[in-house]
Amino acid sequence: MANQLTHFDPFGDLARLDPFRGMDDLFRDFSIAPRLRRDSPTIRLDVAETDKFYKIKAEIPGVKKEDIKVSVEGNLVAITAECRREEDGKGEATVHSERFWGQLSRRFTLPHDVDDAKADAKYSDGVLELTLPKKAGGSSRQLTIH
Repeated sequence: MANQLTHFDPFGDLARLDPFRGMDDLFRDFSIAPRLRRDSPTIRLDVAETDKFYKIKAEIPGVKKEDIKVSVEGNLVAITAECRREEDGKGEATVHSERFWGQLSRRFTLPHDVDDAKADAKYSDGVLELTLPKKAGGSSRQLTIH
């Protein structure tokens, strides 16, 4: 005779119960500030390293280069960009919008300090490319444990 007992999990159904499940859809349909939306985009980037410099490529599509700011302090790099909403002003009312507008930002640290005097930034086709030379004398060393 086969065992036909099932395991009772009193909290199993509660894990699937989400009282705010429909609220996400409700707020997503309203035009609330992009900062409050959970799905607001971030600046995606790739970081490559050689023994002399870091090469960063950051995707920031649809932004004018005048609206991008990059700051480097030691090994901390901060990128901010302002995505502006285009107003046609021709009597058209927006029926649905999924495009992001507002401020994007990304901050990250690198393993070595950057020589900000020799740093270079280029922006083309929605990609920001940073060349950040490593600061001389800022090399790391392995500590010997005694």
